[in-house]
Order: sequence, then C-alpha cells, then structure tokens
Amino acid sequence: MKQKPMLNFFQIWNMCFGFLGIQIGFSLQNANVSRIFQTLGADTENLAVYWVAAPLTGLIVQPIIGYMSDRTWNRFGRRRPYFTVGAVLATLALLVMPNSPALWFAVGMLWILDASINISMEPFRAFVGDMLPERQRTGAFSMQTFFIGIGAVLGSALPWIVTNWFGVSNVAAAGEIPDSLKIAFYVGGALFLTAVMWTVVRTREYSPEELAAFDAARPASHIPAESPPRSPDKYRNGGILTAVIGALGWYLITSLGLDKQLYIMAGAFVAFGLLQLVVSYLGRAGRTENGVYEVVHDLFHMPRVMKQLAVVQFFSWFALFCMWVYGTPAVTSYHYGTTDPTSQAYGDGADWLGLLFGAYNGIAALAAIAIPFVAHRLGCRWCHAVNVCIGGLCLLSFYLIRDPELLMYPMIGIGIAWASILSLPYALLSNNLPSHKMGVYMGIFNFFIVIPQVTVAGVLGPVLKAFFDSQAIFALVIGGSLMLVSGLATLFVDKEAEPQP
Repeated sequence: MKQKPMLNFFQIWNMCFGFLGIQIGFSLQNANVSRIFQTLGADTENLAVYWVAAPLTGLIVQPIIGYMSDRTWNRFGRRRPYFTVGAVLATLALLVMPNSPALWFAVGMLWILDASINISMEPFRAFVGDMLPERQRTGAFSMQTFFIGIGAVLGSALPWIVTNWFGVSNVAAAGEIPDSLKIAFYVGGALFLTAVMWTVVRTREYSPEELAAFDAARPASHIPAESPPRSPDKYRNGGILTAVIGALGWYLITSLGLDKQLYIMAGAFVAFGLLQLVVSYLGRAGRTENGVYEVVHDLFHMPRVMKQLAVVQFFSWFALFCMWVYGTPAVTSYHYGTTDPTSQAYGDGADWLGLLFGAYNGIAALAAIAIPFVAHRLGCRWCHAVNVCIGGLCLLSFYLIRDPELLMYPMIGIGIAWASILSLPYALLSNNLPSHKMGVYMGIFNFFIVIPQVTVAGVLGPVLKAFFDSQAIFALVIGGSLMLVSGLATLFVDKEAEPQP
C-alpha cells in the first residue's frame, strides 16, 4: 500500500501562502464595508441587514464549491481551478467596491465579493487533506493560521498605512469614498491575486487515482463507512416539522412584537424545512445524483468525529461572534463609560478596541508557530482544550478588568485560542474524512461557523435586553463561558481521531 509522501517546509509554505491574500481581502471587507455603506447613506440600524450577505454566501457557496471540487480533475488540478477563479473574481470585486455609485450597488458587490472569497477559501482546507499525510496536517493548518494572522493585521492596517505613510487623504466630500480607502482596496486586490496565484503556480496536486491509493493505506478507523440514504419520508417529515416551527416562530414574533432580529432564526428554520422537502421529492423521483441531494445527504450522515467537532466549533465560534459583534459597545460603555457614538471617549474606546483586535491577530500568528509542537506532545484534543479554555478565561476577564489599558493582556490568551480554533479542529477533522469527500465535508463543517453567527445575530440582542438591561459587557461574559464549554467538549472527541504518527 502506498503511503502519502511527506512534504518539506517550503512545499507546505507554498501551498498555504495563498491564505495570506485571502485574509487580506477578507479583513479589508470586514473592516471597511460598513464605512462604505454609511458613506453611501446606510442607516446604522440597517447595517446588520446588509451584512447578512456574509453568512448566507458562506453557508451556500462553501458546500457547493466543496462538492464540485471533489469531482473536478483536469490539467489544472482539482482545487487549484477554484483558487484561481475565486481570486480573479474577488480581485475584480475589490477594485469595484470602493467605486460603488450607490448603496444598492455596494450591497450587491458585497455579495459578489464574499462569494468570491469563499470560492477561493473553501478548497484551501481540503487542499491540506489532499496533499499531506496525517502527521503533517496540524503543522499545515497552523501555517495557514500564521498567514491568516499576518493577513488580518496587514489588511486591517492598509487604509491607515496609505494615509499615514503615503499622505493620501482619508476624508472626502459627502457621499464619496476617500482616496485612501480606494487605494487600500486596489493594493489589497493585487496582493490577494498575487498570493493565491503563488500557491497555484508553485504546487501540484495528486490525481484521483493517487488519492485512492493513499486512502487504502490509511487506518480503517479514519475512513468512515458510507451510510445508506435517508428515506424520503424522513426528509419529508423533518422538513414539515422544521418549516412549521419556523413559521410559528415568525407568527409569534409578529403578533407579540418581539425583537425583529429573531426573524433571522425563524427564516432559517423555514428555509431548512423547505430544503428537506425538496430533497424528499428528489429521493422519491430517484434523482439522487445531484449536488443538492448529496450535500444534504452528507449533512445528515456526517462522520462521528465530525459531529463531535461540530459541537466544539459551535460554542467557540459563538463566543468569537459575541466578541466581534459586541466588543465595541462593551468596551466603550463598560471601560470608557459612554454610549454616545459622537463623544471623544467613544472614539477613543473604539480605536483602542481596534488595536486590541490587531494584537490578538498578531499573537495568533506567533501562536501558530508553537501549536504543532505542543499538539505533538499533548495531542490535538488536549492542546485545543487548553488553548480554548485560556481564551474563554481571558474573555471573561473583560468583566473583571476596569482599566482599558490592561485589556491588552487578555488579548494574548484570545490570540492563542484564535490560532487553535483555526487549526486543530481542521487537523482532527481532515484525519477522519474520505479523500473523495474532503471538499464537501469541509464545506459542511463551515455550517458550524455560520450557524452560531446567525444565532448571535438573531438571539443575543433580545437575551441581553431581557436579562442584562442591554449591557453589552455581558455578551462577552456569555461568550467567555461558552468558549469554556467548547474546550470541555473537545475532550469528548474520540481519541482515535488523533493524527497517526
């Protein structure tokens, strides 16, 4: 039986380098699109609605691209064609976005940009599983995390660099995007395309026949058996129940005048119910050789280790979204004593949080270097459990620390947790997936990043209002507590999921 060969440091570097460009583009989007929307006339209250593009495109695009790339093989490779197409589209979107003539156009460009980034990003996770033996995957996912950290810092800082290093103005007339932001997007687009194309040009891929031969040499416990199809009746019954729950929730939100953010959750239930009904129809008609049916089938038949890791992912990403969404109002109100966005104190608090976020991304890049060595000694499960619990305690400490300058210290632990979240769950998962479904399962695994994001958007606001008098600092307390739950859940992942030496 043929063992998958080890790759050297520079080969792994080349195959991961594209993530630097992807994260630069992603960080430019996250840090500046709201600014573009507001410049073009968006109300603050509606920003969350415009931003719903991000989770929805990830939820839809990633499993589709994973499914398609699993079935692709041509002279350009298996995953690399998707790297290339996504990078070109994302670069074009980054060039057009800051020149949007109207708000509706900018919102449409966000959908295109986010979908394009997802087209490039999704196959990178499966790429590691394709190319490396199990014992090297922890190091490769950590190297991706290193590039994510560097890219996040660089992408977030690009507008500041353009203004402060090159003297380009960061102000413009009402309704116009500043030149500094335009140039930052142009540079970011060029870096995105260059980094991804470096990976495309400097790496090769194994053929499906080679991957099948490598699979035959893997431990039997790491190759889950194919599950029989779920019956159309179960899809139908599950779909009806899920859709009814969503419709009932929608009715209650409307009739009781509940928080409108809850519509997101109700709508998600209705959509998932309708999807199951479509799959039920396809099953009855014998039309099962298509992406919709097979992705939903794989969702309901995830390998055991993947289900265990889904719980880990849900709670850790829920905590992260608590921090990202409520970090600014928490720090400005609790540590700077103001809720007035026009005040100097609010501006100072928001600026300081930006530095804190930059710091944890920098720490994550450094932590990514150490994580493979610690995971080798402790095992991926224990290493991740410790890292995430450190992050949870540090997030909880925001409630105990009143001096904002001291908040820099908890960011060290949060950076360590962030590096671990981006690497170790994927290392454990990739070791327990069949190579011919590596892409689609990596795409489905993204659901457990998107679902907590949608849950935070739809539920956390009403919870804070009902139980904590809308004090944002308690969102960080909830997030820290759930990150601890994530760490404990890691210990319930099967020991056999660990990489083989």
